[in-house]
Amino acid sequence: MTLSEQEFHKIRRLPPYVFEEVNKLKGQLRAKGMDIIDFGMGNPDMPTPKHIVDKLIETARDPKAGRYSASKGIPGLRKAMAGYYDKRFGVKLNPDTEVVATLGSKEGFANLAQALTSPGDVIICPNPAYPIHAYGFIIAGGVIRHVPALSPEAYLSGVSRAVKHSAPPPSVLIVSYPSNPTAQWVDLDFYKEAVALAKKHDLLILSDIAYSEIYFDDNPPPSILQVDGAKDIAVEVNSLSKTYAMAGWRVGMVVGNARMCAALARVKSYLDYGAFTPIQVAAAAALNGPQDCVDEIRAIYKGRRDTLVKAMGQAGWDIPAPPASMFAWAPIPEAHREGGSLLFAKRLMEEAGVAVAPGVGFGEYGEGFVRIGLVENEHRIRQAARNVKKFLSGSNSAKADTAELIGS
Repeated sequence: MTLSEQEFHKIRRLPPYVFEEVNKLKGQLRAKGMDIIDFGMGNPDMPTPKHIVDKLIETARDPKAGRYSASKGIPGLRKAMAGYYDKRFGVKLNPDTEVVATLGSKEGFANLAQALTSPGDVIICPNPAYPIHAYGFIIAGGVIRHVPALSPEAYLSGVSRAVKHSAPPPSVLIVSYPSNPTAQWVDLDFYKEAVALAKKHDLLILSDIAYSEIYFDDNPPPSILQVDGAKDIAVEVNSLSKTYAMAGWRVGMVVGNARMCAALARVKSYLDYGAFTPIQVAAAAALNGPQDCVDEIRAIYKGRRDTLVKAMGQAGWDIPAPPASMFAWAPIPEAHREGGSLLFAKRLMEEAGVAVAPGVGFGEYGEGFVRIGLVENEHRIRQAARNVKKFLSGSNSAKADTAELIGS
């Protein structure tokens, strides 16, 4: 094979994207006219609040608005981000040295990986996890040490074992709560233990809290930066995408340890000039302005969560109520477990017109589950449950018929 025919090295390190298979099938079925109720992607369907859009429009009318912006974020936005952390978590941040505005949390995470990773560095990553948590580091040349994370306690208990059996010793520990995909939630004691563990083993921590404002209990999720001494070793990745229904605007942040923030800012200075300035001004308006819209968005997700759990339960599919995030992490119904999450997701789409994300797409320990995004309204959720009920009834009948034939 000639050099021009070989697959590039970094592309070879990336496995086939499981979700592409599901999305391809979804496209084929829609092309045939099938109505697909799509819970597969965590893509908010609510409009961005009006005062944020108005600020974007107002700023975009400035003749100077189309100029290059600042790769680490305009000062007003970084101040607003620091102000958010002060109001929400009681964490003081220097907007000049401890805050970097990013093009969404995904870009921030990926470029942090580029900034922190040397070829062969070992990274401790939860499994299942949002794909960028592992593959951002893989693209940067790192080696992933997967630790099962079916509960926060299981994850932390596995970290010391991973350190003991890794050569070279790991350099980075990833935590992400509320979790995508599992919707798990942790309290401040978890972070205290994580920081102590990281300091014991000389690890840096990357904490992803993109879903910190989507919670359904009285106590909001904490930040790792609330732990004394956390800023010595940790940065946190956050986002406006879900909080303000601004996913397509691509506004995120990396905050915390000044050394890591400086490394990220330097990498970004070679790669981008930051988001369109009016977007950054509008993002600052979102953080500084009235927060009623956040409460309203959270209430919509809670209503959808409750409808999903109730309707699917009545349809014969028991789904645990997620305490946070915009996802439900649903065990595959028993009749379909043997085939795995990818086959179940395909069959559910073909036979019930319902799209979900197969758990195996988030790592091997995600097998046996599917992720359901709360991105359809309550009417569509009930419609999906009716379709699922028919699908499961047919599956159970077929299973009973098979058992009867085997018995005879």
